[in-house]
Amino acid sequence: MKTRIAALLATAALALTACSSSNPLGSAGPASPASSGGGTLIVGSQQYYSNEIIAELYAQALESKGFTITRQYQIGQREVYLPELQAGKIDVFPEYAGNLLQYLDKNSSAKTGEEVLAALPSALGQGLRPLTAATATDQDSYNVTAEFATANSLASIADLAKLNRTVKVCANSELAKRPYGPPGLKSAYGLDVEVIPVEDSGGALTLKALKDGKCDTADIYSADPAIASNGLTTLTDPKSLILPQNVVPIVSTKVDEQAAAVLDTVNAKLTTDELVALNALSVGKQQSSATIAKEWLVAKGLLS
Repeated sequence: MKTRIAALLATAALALTACSSSNPLGSAGPASPASSGGGTLIVGSQQYYSNEIIAELYAQALESKGFTITRQYQIGQREVYLPELQAGKIDVFPEYAGNLLQYLDKNSSAKTGEEVLAALPSALGQGLRPLTAATATDQDSYNVTAEFATANSLASIADLAKLNRTVKVCANSELAKRPYGPPGLKSAYGLDVEVIPVEDSGGALTLKALKDGKCDTADIYSADPAIASNGLTTLTDPKSLILPQNVVPIVSTKVDEQAAAVLDTVNAKLTTDELVALNALSVGKQQSSATIAKEWLVAKGLLS
C-alpha cells in the first residue's frame, strides 16, 4: 500500500532526520511563490523510508537550483497528507500513480500505466497537477515464502484459492478497506481474506510474521530489497487488481516551470532498479535519506 506507515524495528534508524519540525503539519506557514532561481517550496513525504528518499532527491535537486526548501517528512498516510496537499500547505509530494487515482476516483476504469497517468489530472482537480512520471514503480505486491509457494504450487494470486480456506494476509490494517485488499481479492479472484494487522508497511515485522507462518502471504512493496534478499515469491496478478504505481511528483501552483523541469530531470533518471538500490542503502547500510540522495544525485550528474 503506497500509503505507508514505517514503524520498522529493523529500520527505525532509517526514519531519517530531515524533518524541519517535530510537528510536520503544524509549523509551516504559507510559502512564497517560487520564481526563477529562487522561492520557497515545501516538500513532503509519506511515513515510509523509501518515499522519504524520493522526497529528498527532489528537495536537494531543487536546492541546487536556488530554491529554498522546507522539509515536511514522515507525515503519515494519504488520509492525512492529501488534505494538506490539497489545501496548499505542501508543494511537492512524491506519489504512486495507481493508488492515488483509486483513492481520488473509486470509479475509475483505468488499468494500464498510461490510462492511470492520463486520468490523474482531472482526478486531482484544481490547484494540483502531476508532473512527468518516472519509470520507477513501487507497488503493493502479494508475496509468499519460496517454501510455501513450492508446497502449495503457488505462482499467482489466483493460486491462493488452492488453499481451500480463508487466506491470511499480513499487512497494514488499512488494507482491509483498500480496493486491492479483501474486497478486490474477493471480486477478482474469489478469495476470502483475513488481514493480519502488522503496522510497518511491509517492513521487517511483516517479513518476520510471514516467515514465522502467522500469515499465508504478505503485502510488501515491490521495490523493497527484502523480497530478493529473502528469496520470496511475488505472486503474479493476472487480473491487474493492483494498478501500476509509477512514482509521480504531485505539485501545487507554487511550482513554476523551472522547478518542474528540475523534478522532471530527477524522475527521468529514476528507474525501478535504481529505486531498489536506493532502498537497499537505507535498509542494509542504514544510511540517511540525505546521504543516499546526495550520493545518487552526484552520481547521476544532477548535483555538483
